[in-house]
Amino acid sequence: MKRQLFVCLCAAVLSVAALLAPATVLARQKTSFLFIPLDNRPVCYEYPVRVMEAAGYKIYTPPEKFLATRTTPANTEKLWDWLEHRAEKVDGAVISTDALIYGGLVSSRTHHTPLATLKARVQRLKNLKMDANIQFYGFSTLMRTPRESYGNVEPSYYSDVGPAIFKYSQLADKSDVHAESLLEDFVAGTLERNMAKSHLLDWLERRNKNMQINSELAMLARMGRFDYFAVGKDDNAPYSHTHMEARHLTLSNADVSATEFQVLPGVDQLGLLLLTRAANEVRGVTPRVCQLYVEGVGARTVPQYSDQPLGTSIPEQIVAAGGTIAQDPAHADVVLALNTPADGTTRDSTDPSNQYFASPANKRYIANLSHLLDQGANVSLADVAFSNGGDNGFLNELSLWGCTERLSAYNGWNTADNAVGFAIAQGMLAATTPKEKQQELLRERILDDWYYQSNVRRLITHDLEKRHLTAVKYNLGPYKAELQRIVQKEMERLTDNYPITVGTTFTVTFPWDRLFEVRIENLKTTRDLRSAARLRILPDVPVFKE
Repeated sequence: MKRQLFVCLCAAVLSVAALLAPATVLARQKTSFLFIPLDNRPVCYEYPVRVMEAAGYKIYTPPEKFLATRTTPANTEKLWDWLEHRAEKVDGAVISTDALIYGGLVSSRTHHTPLATLKARVQRLKNLKMDANIQFYGFSTLMRTPRESYGNVEPSYYSDVGPAIFKYSQLADKSDVHAESLLEDFVAGTLERNMAKSHLLDWLERRNKNMQINSELAMLARMGRFDYFAVGKDDNAPYSHTHMEARHLTLSNADVSATEFQVLPGVDQLGLLLLTRAANEVRGVTPRVCQLYVEGVGARTVPQYSDQPLGTSIPEQIVAAGGTIAQDPAHADVVLALNTPADGTTRDSTDPSNQYFASPANKRYIANLSHLLDQGANVSLADVAFSNGGDNGFLNELSLWGCTERLSAYNGWNTADNAVGFAIAQGMLAATTPKEKQQELLRERILDDWYYQSNVRRLITHDLEKRHLTAVKYNLGPYKAELQRIVQKEMERLTDNYPITVGTTFTVTFPWDRLFEVRIENLKTTRDLRSAARLRILPDVPVFKE
């Protein structure tokens, strides 16, 4: 009888405790999210899911066959059906509106969909939020304005007239901000006359549609149809149509809180960034992030493919992920380590300047990181000294110090804004990610961002250029099997060079049949990072001959 009474009393106490428990405790039980990515590239689709699931969240994604590829738009109707039938069964949804409205990133730049059809899909989003009582996060893109483009990811004419369109775009933006000089007026007129009018009109018409749709999506955020919405500025420049449109969109929504709506640099990182925000809101936490720059230009750096200095864009991305700024490492949950170019000029990682030696400033910075790691700091490294890959000299020195293995995350892929966004997200998620899972993710990014992008891609690029096969970089065609074999061999050689990847096996494929990205599959290791940290290897540094 006493035992029964005791059990009843315990049950009663637990029930009361549940009622009185803080919202943060109860919120931890909500762990499932829907995710519709931009397209099927590994960094947009597979990797964010692995990061989130490693941190303890269940992520549901549509079948890959519904998603956009480099050459095929998404099956928008299948995506809509998948989303609408599952929305009420989860705690939140993070969606790429480009996938649902245009059929993916490439399609958003090349489609001929009538504006009325696009607006009807926006209305469908509005209705979905009204019907489903879940946290709802979305992201879209402002069309990019590249200096040039190849590989059929823009309209076919762009490979011929892209530089002229870019120049026209620069002048259009300048004239929007400043009084246009007679010279600029003359040059703009000349450019228009030397481009096929149909090409320019086609490009401008699609941009106009994109701007109208983004304005309507911003209105939905203003109305509370999204709990948070981000518009990403795709590949961009300080003067361009993308920069001009972002300015107008920001000004027209200046009264909307940054916790509800933002225009951000970069696109590909937004899926993981918003999933992290959703996770933080579920947990009821606001992670504090301290930015730690290497010596040099640092926060004043305006990276390639961006229109803003890092000192402006990084705080914006921290807010987007649901965090706040910490002024020093001692009061931070995440130390965001930033390897920036000393002179503020970013080049592609395949540039000859990306050599295997560290500057004195690099060595001093790494000594500081080592001290923070010794103190148990959660250090997430954004390696943005180069675009599209890691800094060979910096990473080589980091390994010699035994620091690479102790990072919570590493990112050096694509644009600086992409890498920074992932570094912020993974740093925040480290709190609930087991160490062994962090190690798996860390190895993958080292293999991809450093070994492949900065070294093997560089080697192959130089070889193709010498053989006058530059176009193969954008469409591998009959060379795919041979290149895949070379990539596998060279990356395996590098794997044995550094403690972090010794004993690691994997396979490499080209998911979009181009050199720009690889997929790392079947990743396994026979050595954990604690034992790896005790290895001391003098790297067999690859030598590149021009």
